[in-house]
Amino acid sequence: MLNLKPIMISGKEVLPLIEGGKGINASDGRSSGAWAHENCVGTFSGVSPDFYDKAGNVVSEFISLKSRPERHQEMIERAIKGGVAQAQVAHEISGGRGRIHMNMLWEMADSQTVLEGVLSKAKGLINGITCGAGMPYHLGELASKFGVYYYPIVSSARAFNILWKRAYNQFTEFLGGVVYEDPWLAGGHNGLSNAENPEQPETPYNRVIKLRQLMNEYNLQEIPIILAGGIWNLKDWEDYIDNPEIGKVAFQFGTRPMITKESPISEAWQKVMLHVKKGDVILQRFSPTGFFSSAIKNTFLEKLINRKNGEVAFKTEQDEEFSVPFTINHHKNVFIRPSDKEKADKQINAGYTEIQETPDQTVVFLTPKELEEMKEDRKNCVGCLSQCQFSTWSASSPTKSTGKLPDPRTYCIHKTLYEVGHGGSVKDHLLFAGH
Repeated sequence: MLNLKPIMISGKEVLPLIEGGKGINASDGRSSGAWAHENCVGTFSGVSPDFYDKAGNVVSEFISLKSRPERHQEMIERAIKGGVAQAQVAHEISGGRGRIHMNMLWEMADSQTVLEGVLSKAKGLINGITCGAGMPYHLGELASKFGVYYYPIVSSARAFNILWKRAYNQFTEFLGGVVYEDPWLAGGHNGLSNAENPEQPETPYNRVIKLRQLMNEYNLQEIPIILAGGIWNLKDWEDYIDNPEIGKVAFQFGTRPMITKESPISEAWQKVMLHVKKGDVILQRFSPTGFFSSAIKNTFLEKLINRKNGEVAFKTEQDEEFSVPFTINHHKNVFIRPSDKEKADKQINAGYTEIQETPDQTVVFLTPKELEEMKEDRKNCVGCLSQCQFSTWSASSPTKSTGKLPDPRTYCIHKTLYEVGHGGSVKDHLLFAGH
C-alpha cells in the first residue's frame, strides 16, 4: 500500500487524488460529489452540463431558435444553469468533505462568460477551476476575482512558461496547482504542439522534471503538480511520490472512474471500456477544434479514418502531375493525379457518390445519407466552440464565420458527445478515452 500523504488543494488538506473532468456529461455532480466525500477532489464538467426540472428529471437539450447566434446564446444560458445544478449536486453528495472543482474547455465559445455565470451563482460550492484545450490566459484573473483556486492544464514546461509570463505572475494567490496532462497518454483533446511527433511519445518523467524546475525558478515550490493522462494504477507512478525532483504531486484519474457505479455514463459505454485492449484507443486529428484527441476506435472513428484514407488531392489547372479531368460538387471541373483516378472511381462505385471539397484543396467521398446528415448538423450548429472547422462558426468574427470551407473530414462534436452522454449508440458516437 502506497503511503499517500494529504496535501493542501484549494485551501484544504485532502488526499492527492483527483477526478478528471470530462465533458459532455462524463463527469458530473454525482461522480465529483462521491470523490469529494472520500476526502479527495471531485471534478464535474462545465461543458454543456445537465440541469433538472422540478421533478428532478434532466431537461433535455432542445434548441429551436432559428439563427445560430440565438442558439449559441441559449447554449450559454443552459451551460450556466447546468454548472450551478451540478455544483449543488456535488456539494450535497460530498457532505462538505473534500474539494469540488469544475473543468472548463477554454476553446469552448464564451467559456469566460460561462465561468463567470456559474461562479457568481454557485458561491461557496466550487473550490477550484481546471482549464485546458487552449491557452487560458485570463483564467487566473477570473478565478481570483471570485476567490476560487485555478489549475491550468498544460502539456509542457514551455506552455506554462508562456502562461506565467503573460498573465499568471500577476495572480499567484489563487494558483492552486499546475496540471501536467501527458499529450500521448491522456484521453480527449491533447496538447501536442507542432514540434512534437504524435508517433514518438516522450517519457512523462523528464517533462514533469522540466516543469518543476521551471516552477522552482518562479518560487512555486509549494504549488503541486497534478499528473494527468494514463493514470490507471499508482504502482506505475511510485517514482513520482516523495521525489524531491518533482516535489508536491497529486494524481488525476480521468478514464478509470468512468467504469465505477458513481459514473454517469451508460452501462453500454462502461461495457465497451471494460473490454478495451491495447491499441483500441487511438490518437487522431479529426476533431473540429484542430487539436489531436484520443478516443476508442469504433464505427464512428472508422468512418472518419476510411474517409481520410480515400482523400484525393486536386488542382484547378491542368499540369503534368494533375492531368486527369474530374468533376466535384456536380459542377466544378478540376484535375487529379492519374494514380488517384482508380481510388476515386472505386469509392464512387461503392456508393460514395457525394464528392466534398476540403479547405486543403482535396476532396473526400460520402454517401448521400452521410452528406444529408452533415448538412443537418451544420444547420443545427449552436456555436459550441470559439471556432469550428466543421461548421465554420467563429465567435470572434463579425460575420460569425471563419471564412473557410467547412471541413467534411470532421464532425459536430457537440452533437456526438451530447448524444453518447445521454444514452446514444456507443458504436456510432465519439468515445473519448485515455491510453
